[in-house]
Amino acid sequence: MIVLKAAQSQILAALQSVSGIVERRHTLPILANVLIRKTGAQTQLTTSDLEIQIRTQVDLGGDPGDLGITVGARKLIDILRTMPDDQTVSLEQTGGKLLLKGGKSRFTVQSLPAEDFPLVQESTALGPVFSVPQATLKSLLSQVAFAMAVHDIRYYLNGILFVAEGQQLSLVATDGHRLAFASAQLDTEVPKQEVILPRKTVVELQRLLSDKEGDIELQFASNQAKFSFDGMEFVTKLVEGKFPDYNRVIPKNHHNSVTLGRVALLSTLQRTAIMTSEKFKGVRLNLEPGVLRVASNNAEQEEAVDELDIDYGGDTIEIGFNVSYLIDVLANMSQDMVKLELADGNSSALITNPDNEHFKYVVMPMRI
Repeated sequence: MIVLKAAQSQILAALQSVSGIVERRHTLPILANVLIRKTGAQTQLTTSDLEIQIRTQVDLGGDPGDLGITVGARKLIDILRTMPDDQTVSLEQTGGKLLLKGGKSRFTVQSLPAEDFPLVQESTALGPVFSVPQATLKSLLSQVAFAMAVHDIRYYLNGILFVAEGQQLSLVATDGHRLAFASAQLDTEVPKQEVILPRKTVVELQRLLSDKEGDIELQFASNQAKFSFDGMEFVTKLVEGKFPDYNRVIPKNHHNSVTLGRVALLSTLQRTAIMTSEKFKGVRLNLEPGVLRVASNNAEQEEAVDELDIDYGGDTIEIGFNVSYLIDVLANMSQDMVKLELADGNSSALITNPDNEHFKYVVMPMRI
């Protein structure tokens, strides 16, 4: 039976859309495979890592009929990548193996039975469906994802807090040293929901969501989330735990503030970061009327000092930061100007976008 028969670009795009979560090495070998299920002329591709499951419905030709089979996802992608975009490629079932043909090339690949593929059990308690524009969600994710923790023992920090209430959708990420908050207004009222999406889910959503027009449908249960968009179904486990109260972390009424060029500040920080050591990424910021001085040094007694002329008439403040935390936020912003708000040398700083009150970034100072 010819399972698939279509242009290389079509088959490759469909496989790549579901294969981001597939690990090359897994304790369960079948999880390195993609489940291909054929019902009539329609083809369904499914991948899983037991925590996340992605499924897409596509029309990739081949013989009509009913069939279920699994085959190594990465291997199939690697083979297809070596073929021309416009080449017609077919996948035929021959016994327990699959034969991939393209031009004069032939590849025989091993398969495993579909019934052995462990599907994620979809929750029966999913809440009401609500939808947001894909571009909105993609933008919110990009504004906060860099602040997520990586392999933190406080597992609830290894992800993003997702808060939907009324006509507002807010996303928050923190690693305990810095916090990023972004929100957007929705066109419709949504029921109050608060969940923590795992890091891997966030990375995968960023990869799959597009900036084009089109909505993404969302549904949440206490331990699971479901996203539907562009003919795809994305089901993921949620992180259990209590996320820190971000409203208490975001400073209010800092009385010293300066608005300055984002690119100029980013360049200054990148230059002075060269003289920080690998382990100790500290820089000193001296803020005084008319000037911002940024300085760093290292164990070899090398140092860097850079100055920016600024429009500032507040208190003189000396404060230390992990320079990576400042570079991260500035590199992830796109507007021309940023606003820096400070209380003193020992309190956290607030970085905001003067054109967008829905974005806030808090960074803790460090002793230098």
